[in-house]
Amino acid sequence: MESQDYRFSVAPMLDWTDRHCRFFHRLMSRRARLYTEMLTTGAVIHGDRARLLAFDASEHPLALQLGGSDPHDLATAAVIGEDFGYDEINLNVGCPSDRVQNGRFGACLMAEPALVAEGVAAMKRAVKIPVTVKCRIGIDDQDPEAALDVLARGVIAAGADTLVVHARKAWLNGLSPKENRDIPPLDYDRVYRLKAALPDVPIIINGGILSLAEAKRHLAHVDGVMLGRAAYQEPWRLLTVDSELFGEAAPHATMKDVFAAMLPYIERQLAQGTRLHAITRHFVGAFHGVPGARAFRRHLAENGVRPGAGAEVLRDAIALVDDRALTPVAA
Repeated sequence: MESQDYRFSVAPMLDWTDRHCRFFHRLMSRRARLYTEMLTTGAVIHGDRARLLAFDASEHPLALQLGGSDPHDLATAAVIGEDFGYDEINLNVGCPSDRVQNGRFGACLMAEPALVAEGVAAMKRAVKIPVTVKCRIGIDDQDPEAALDVLARGVIAAGADTLVVHARKAWLNGLSPKENRDIPPLDYDRVYRLKAALPDVPIIINGGILSLAEAKRHLAHVDGVMLGRAAYQEPWRLLTVDSELFGEAAPHATMKDVFAAMLPYIERQLAQGTRLHAITRHFVGAFHGVPGARAFRRHLAENGVRPGAGAEVLRDAIALVDDRALTPVAA
């Protein structure tokens, strides 16, 4: 099993962090911890596991994020994830979507800390790999001081190995899922206080972190930083993660090198029937502030969606970017 280093990770994001996205991210950082999109226990237990859970071996270290509240189902799904080779099982107690509320999982579980702890305990009994929890600092009218403390202490007592905290409330009544990503104010100090209160528990901070410079500032207070939209919308930032945070060389020095390594994967996927756009949609923000970046985006948008589009679409798009501008940008 991979060593558990949580210093830097890319957040699980619905409709974003699929296997193609993760393969792409891994080419920029060997050390970043990667997460699947949230999968419900029902989907894992009853769905097409080969399609839902398959991943490339290069994606390790990789965590499976589960959504659910029934302890027996969580344990069953965790075992399935462990058998598939995942390095960690993460329980979602932070997603605010309507679907999540209707299904009694995600952020609404902040109101049921005893049930969350029961689920963690059931998973810990069932698997040998780490079991972690991703939560908010509270929901709706909860007091974050009390709500986060009760949840954190409950899941740690139940055996949770690590806690990832999105440093803002989720307002389940009155805000849309999209608004919940931006409108509730960030409260990083609340997460710092949790770490101070639980010095022996690995605490990872998430929410609104836009750069590695910001990540470094947080690491003075907590054990790890999780980047979400910044990692997805501006993936070039990942090129310097290994050197900046781990003192190691990046697997590929430039985005052009990353795409050269990506092309064989794309060819394999196309041969299996995957549509090009399913992969290239993750590349939109690959180049930042360099001549040709806009032309690159436009070429992928216009041509990647065409039936039968092949890898030459990406090759042609890369050719539109100025070669001199392909070195990593300071993050």
